[in-house]
Amino acid sequence: MAMVMRLMLLFISFSSIFHPAVSKKSSSNITWWCSKTPHPEACDYYTSQSRHHFAPRHMSEFRQMTIQLAMERALNAKNHVLQFRSNCENQHQKAAWSDCLKLYDNTVLQMNRTLQGLESNKTCTDFDAQTWLSAALTNIQTCESGSMDLNVSDFINAIIISNNLTQLLSNSLAINGVFVKQENTSYTGGFPSWLSLQGRKLLQSSSLTFKAKANLVVAKDGSGNYRTIQAAIDAAATRKGTARFIIYVKKGVYMENIEVGLNNNNIMLIGDGMRSTIITSSRSVNGGYTTYSSATAGIDGSGFIARDITFRNGAGPSKGQAVALRSASDLSVFYRCAIQGYQDTLMVHSQRQFYRECYIYGTIDFIFGNAAVVFQNCLIYVRRPLKGQANVITAQGRNDPFQDTAITIHNSKILAASDLKPVVQAFKTYLGRPWMQYSRTIIMKTYLDSLVSPLGWSPWAVESSFALDTLYYGEYKNSGPGSSTKWRVKWKGFHVLTSSATAARFTVGSLIAGRSWLPSTGVPFTSGL
Repeated sequence: MAMVMRLMLLFISFSSIFHPAVSKKSSSNITWWCSKTPHPEACDYYTSQSRHHFAPRHMSEFRQMTIQLAMERALNAKNHVLQFRSNCENQHQKAAWSDCLKLYDNTVLQMNRTLQGLESNKTCTDFDAQTWLSAALTNIQTCESGSMDLNVSDFINAIIISNNLTQLLSNSLAINGVFVKQENTSYTGGFPSWLSLQGRKLLQSSSLTFKAKANLVVAKDGSGNYRTIQAAIDAAATRKGTARFIIYVKKGVYMENIEVGLNNNNIMLIGDGMRSTIITSSRSVNGGYTTYSSATAGIDGSGFIARDITFRNGAGPSKGQAVALRSASDLSVFYRCAIQGYQDTLMVHSQRQFYRECYIYGTIDFIFGNAAVVFQNCLIYVRRPLKGQANVITAQGRNDPFQDTAITIHNSKILAASDLKPVVQAFKTYLGRPWMQYSRTIIMKTYLDSLVSPLGWSPWAVESSFALDTLYYGEYKNSGPGSSTKWRVKWKGFHVLTSSATAARFTVGSLIAGRSWLPSTGVPFTSGL
């Protein structure tokens, strides 16, 4: 509780000192500036060590300096990870190391785009910057989580030297958060400036038009350009330009793991329907993979769109964590897709994501991660778990109070899958539990069937009080036999929302600034409540 109050006071301090004009001079003393951050000691120390050390005149300069400090530590950490490749003694160490290298690469990319975007020409919004800084911090957390999956934490801890990167990123989030608060993120609509008129027309077309205009065709029978989806994705990565690249995947069951890498942006996968085009694999933690690397499909390139496809992990309920789809793609859309698995089915890892008219199946923590994500008009099916287990639909991973992340389930249905229906009384089902300290999940205007426990939400573990005061779980105008809030948990962090203004903070228009980019995807959406 003391920590929460301290963070609140810090935010109030920032806001009051620099409001209404954050550009006004306040002090040239770097220690004074650092004292206003959540982690003043790290700020002071690394500022004095940096070659970019100078006395900031304005808060915008202090923000740039703080992000630059974090960038320097991220590069240092990434180089340190790279040097340890030869130290991997077994497959588990190699798997965890490989994840960490990839995640630190991603962190450096997020820091770069933030620094460049906030320079004098300001090619990004403060809201964009908060998203990218949040992703950078989430990457560090995921590296650590992967080492715990495979019991190689000591090895990874030896690689990831303590350079206070997480504290510097937290400071950057806190400072940039002041700018976000003053920025109008309820965008009025339209298309992104980078999208050509031809691209806008194409993205509003029907599925048949997409298929006809596909850049590449994948077909198992050899009638397309490639027989595997990954081959087509790799070909797309070599193209010139940033225009939308469409890959049409004909009907068939594709037994492969796919990766859309960093900088392979604006890829669109379109199938012949979720029952006809299926991508499937069976990696799992029990099979020697980290949760992160178990994904049948891993998406990192920004602006990714998938339509009419199923992503499946067939490892089964006894194999532990086994991801069907992992997305860290900023401004990504999944439309009329099925995502099927058991534990940890869908990893909404980071950045801004939108799911519309999707079918999502799982048992434990099966929608999890630290993205800003909205599920709209989706069907969420809870499957039968193993004996003695309980079902948990969400496990949101916000681990810093200034991250702009949350899971929103809007105008959807939460139902028992066909295998759970006959035995639904034998298993408890909860809407979510706090994976991280500031976990944030909102269920609104959604049908909750009778499988949902009257308590609604679960602690992270039996008798655990972890995060119950610092999480933010909310329910707003839900319906169905499982929607009554009469017997819900009495945690400080749980809220029965009655204010439409409060609920609106978690809509497409506010949480993911959807009006500024979703029109370009051609996917239907509701911006507000």
